[in-house]
Order: sequence, then structure tokens, then C-alpha cells
Amino acid sequence: MDGEYREQFESLRDLLAAMMNESAVGSLMKVTVEHLARRGDVVAGGIWQILRGDICSSCAMSPVCPDKAMCLHLLASTGSVGSGRMEEENSDQMHSRIPPGVGYVGQVQASGQVVVVEAIAGNPALPLVDAGRLDQRATSGFLAVPLFYRGTALGVLAMFTRGAPPEADRLLRQRVIADITARVLANARAFEDIDRLRQKLEMENEYLRQEISAEGAFYEMVGRSEALQAVQRQIQLVAPTDASVLILGESGTGKELVAREIHKQSNRGSGPLIKVNCAAIPKELYESEFFGHVKGSFTGAVANRAGRFEAADGGTLFLDEVGEIPLDMQTKLLRVLQGGQFERIGDEATREVDVRIVAATNRDLKGDVDAKRFREDLYYRLNVFPVEVAPLRERKEDIALLAEHFVKLICRKMNRPMLELNGDALDRLQRHDWPGNIRELQNVIERAVITAKTGILQIELPRQGGGPLAAVGGALSGGSAGDDVMVITDEEIRQIERRNIIAALRMTKWKMGGAGGAADLLGIRPTTLASRMKAMDIQRPS
Repeated sequence: MDGEYREQFESLRDLLAAMMNESAVGSLMKVTVEHLARRGDVVAGGIWQILRGDICSSCAMSPVCPDKAMCLHLLASTGSVGSGRMEEENSDQMHSRIPPGVGYVGQVQASGQVVVVEAIAGNPALPLVDAGRLDQRATSGFLAVPLFYRGTALGVLAMFTRGAPPEADRLLRQRVIADITARVLANARAFEDIDRLRQKLEMENEYLRQEISAEGAFYEMVGRSEALQAVQRQIQLVAPTDASVLILGESGTGKELVAREIHKQSNRGSGPLIKVNCAAIPKELYESEFFGHVKGSFTGAVANRAGRFEAADGGTLFLDEVGEIPLDMQTKLLRVLQGGQFERIGDEATREVDVRIVAATNRDLKGDVDAKRFREDLYYRLNVFPVEVAPLRERKEDIALLAEHFVKLICRKMNRPMLELNGDALDRLQRHDWPGNIRELQNVIERAVITAKTGILQIELPRQGGGPLAAVGGALSGGSAGDDVMVITDEEIRQIERRNIIAALRMTKWKMGGAGGAADLLGIRPTTLASRMKAMDIQRPS
């Protein structure tokens, strides 16, 4: 082996060894262009990969882009250009995106043929850099080679050279490098896809564990009231479509259950259903929670993390308490809903998802729009098909069925003997106003099962603000609650509740949420407190 061939062999060996130490696409391509730049006759080099268009609205090549669907993305570049170096240029540079068929690099991608230019002076088709930035005295040749893998053109490797491009034997060397580059690019992309799917599965498993362990996760629609049947008819209408759904109703009415039914009866039923409780996310973490982040993008970002949009890809994303999303985040959310595209925090790569949105709120979103607290365009994007869930006080005929349903499920869950509710207990339950709706009924039944002794199921209806309102007897033996029960009217109950809420608000200087707030004192959620204040016309004094 003569000296020149030995040099080429050792050069390729070094390139392969360097590639084996990298796994990310960007790092691998950087290794390749840096290897090319070590040759004395290379002035500048770059590698492009064919991907979906991502910056079409601001791209300098947009006027000449044929369909704005696919384009060549610059992955890595190196070499002396004018007085500086061309490394990871900003996206507004002409060479960072090149449409197929445009310029020499685009032509190589479109045709799959090598392009050799012996003289670049005054040639308008050269796409790598602005010709005015090149040192014309040092640069005269241009070479572009397609990156083929299993018959598919993945991109283009191109370089400017001092003097004419390589002769036939050296051109063969560039083809070998291009073939190696194409193979490692394909493998790196495959590994990135596998890693992305792994992260998605891990996130889905995390959310599923949360759902399974969630307290009182009894997901079944129970009842025969006209109000419930109307909701079921709406679900059957909208579920087979991909239309966005906005579920309206007071806290505790079962809005999440409606979202689950829509997902289950849709064409996405086999895909993931990912829930986001928008009221429970700190403001500074919204973007990371929705879209994910890359390692090192902010303090505490110790690893790459997929967001909930990625986890819901191919399925449904349920935005609970959607009215709590901050205004600045609503703009970013609207972009994803309109185009299905987003970026992780700290990442320039644009990702695409196919997600159906189901949102829920107990707030008057139209009122929030009028008050400039919620974006009007986002409201109409979400409110394509509204579904209103009636409160339990308007579904009196469902209370007995729900109570018996909860008794059976909770007894089975706690491995307790099966208990029954007698007629007196059911009658008292049906006459209660249930400001906490189904969630409150479930909690009452669960507490009764826990405290049941000697086969007697003792139910305590809660007095708003603390303490039992009335003990309601019921048992397999048909026992009663006793003669010391005080009974008051529904109107008295409402007045007591209203005075209690006002007292809590005054005590906390009208602070509704957070530690030490009125909702905290009352033992309810801030959204529930807001709903009750609205129903009782409780307003802060001016």
C-alpha cells in the first residue's frame, strides 16, 4: 500500500473511530464535517438532512420553496468562510434551509446525482453560503454528494475546495464517506426515534400509575335521569369525530368521566388518554409540563423530558380546569392546537403531534373572555362542541343509584362485608342539596363504610364549614339513627353555608386560594369556593 492510499485508509479509520464515540445526530454530523475540514483543500463543508419544513414563515428561502412541506436542514458545518467560521449558523442564514431542487444542494437531493463545479466565480446556483463571504482567491471548486441509505436520499454532503474538486479516485473517497455518513445518520435517527418512544411510554406509564392509584377512581356512568341521558347522547354524537370538546359544569359533577367516555368511544380509544390538571401546575412549569424540555435548559432540568402533548400523541389530551391556564401560555397552546407543532424548552427542533383536545372547566369562560382573562380565539378553538354536565341537585333520581353503586365498589375495595342503604337513608340522601356534587356523595359513602360497625351503615351528611349536619341511619338490620338528630330545612342549610363562607373570606381578608386561604379553612378547592360564591351571589365589598 503506497503512502497516499495508506493515508486515506487511516483517515477513514479515524473517522469511524470518532463516529463510534457519538450517538446523537448533531454530534455525528459534526464529527464528519470536522474530519473533512482537516484536508488542506477543503475551505468549507456542510451536511443537510431532509426533514419537514419548520420555519417556513420566516425562512429566507420561502419565496422559492415549491411546497413548503419538506426541505434540507443544515445539521453541521465547518471551515473558514471569509473572516469567520461557519458553525451552526442561525436559522435566518440562507444555507440553513434549502428546498429540494433549489440550487446545487437542492438539485442533488432531488436527483440523487453528484454535482461537481470546477469554477464557482459568479455562479448563482451555489447555495452553501453567500458568495460574497467566500475568499474567491482561495476557493474555486464545489462538490455535493447525496446521502443514500437503502435507496432513500436522506440528505446531502457538500464542500467548497481550494482549486478544482477531487479527481476520480478522490471523488470515490467522498462517496465512501457519504455512504458511511448516510448509514450512521439513519441509525442515529432510528435510535432517536426509539428513545422518543421510550420516553413517551415511560410518561404514559407514569400517568397510568397516577390514575390507578387516584383515590376513588370509579369510572362508570351511573344514572337514568334525563340530564344524564342528554349527556350520553351528546357523547355518542361527538366521540367519533376529532372535534374539540369543552365540558362545562360545577366541580365534582363528573366532567372527567365524560372526557373518558368521549375518548373510549372515539377512534382514538386504543391510544393514550392523558390528563392535565391545569389548576395544579405552577405558572413557571406550564411550558415544561405541556411541551417538555431538554437537559440543561433550566435549573433542575437534569434529563430530557417529554411533555404531555407528546405523551398524548395519537390519543386524547384532557385539559381539566382549562380556565386556569395563564394568558401567556394560552398563546403557545393555541399554536399547537392550530398546527400540531411545538418545541421543547431549550430545543430548536420542531415536533409534530396528532392530539385531540377535550377541555373542562367550572368557570364562565365566556365571561373570562369578555374580562380579557381568556383568549377569545382559544375559547372558540376549544368550544367547538360544548357539553354541559348537570349538578347532582338536578339529577335527584340518580342519587340512589349512585349511592348504591359507591357502597358496592367501596365495600369491595376495602374488603368489607356488603352493606345496604335502607329507605330512610336514601330519602335523606335525595333531599340533601349536594353542593359538592358526585364527589361529595362518594366521600360521604366512603366515610360511612369506613366507620360502619356491627353491620350498620351510618351516614353523616356534612354541614358546610365543618361538623356533621345530620346522622342518617341505615343497615342490613334496618336500624335507625336515633332520636337525637336535629333536622333543619334546606333554606336554613343554605343560609348557614353562606354565612360560613363569608366568615371564612373575612377572616382571610378575601384570600380565596393557597395556604391559609378561605378555601383551605373550609376544606374545599378554590374552584369549588368560587362556584359556590357565584351561586350564592357572594361578592367582595368594593
